[in-house]
Amino acid sequence: MPAAPAVSPPVPVSSLAPPTLTINGMPVPVPTDPRVSLLDLLREHLHLTGTKKGCDQGACGACTVLVDGERRILSCLALAVQYAGRSVTSVEGLAADGALHPLQHAFIEHDGFQCGYCTPGQLCSALGMAAELKRGVPSYVTADLSAEIVEFSHDEVRERMSGNLCRCGAYNGIVDAVTEHHAKEPR
Repeated sequence: MPAAPAVSPPVPVSSLAPPTLTINGMPVPVPTDPRVSLLDLLREHLHLTGTKKGCDQGACGACTVLVDGERRILSCLALAVQYAGRSVTSVEGLAADGALHPLQHAFIEHDGFQCGYCTPGQLCSALGMAAELKRGVPSYVTADLSAEIVEFSHDEVRERMSGNLCRCGAYNGIVDAVTEHHAKEPR
């Protein structure tokens, strides 16, 4: 009869490292309450209040953050525990060493905000959109779905940013800022 395989003793749960996620480059323990949204983790637990709670239903885009540097998500609809092991960037993580991100400068130059409430979500969404374009991901208005490089146009920006609402109506400034920023970005 063959020998039974060696079985290692169970590891006590207390000795396991708690799961973490990275927020703006810093490791953060995942909340033990699985009902905590990513938005509530940012705002209420970590006091990163740049990401806004607009509708709390995923309809306005004010809570948009980046995951793994490019995928934009609505943090009000996402549970923090879903992003264990992932990297999340909020608007506070866009500026390196206290200097504004070039897209933030473009928003200032083009009056891409009025009250500013939607601006953090607009910024994160615009950066996520730029990552989509670099990967060649088409949108509803993409003219040539077979093209390796999606043509950047005002229509593309408007379509891809359509999930981010601005109650003040600063859309033209937002589109101009995003377009200018994209034109200056290295390909």
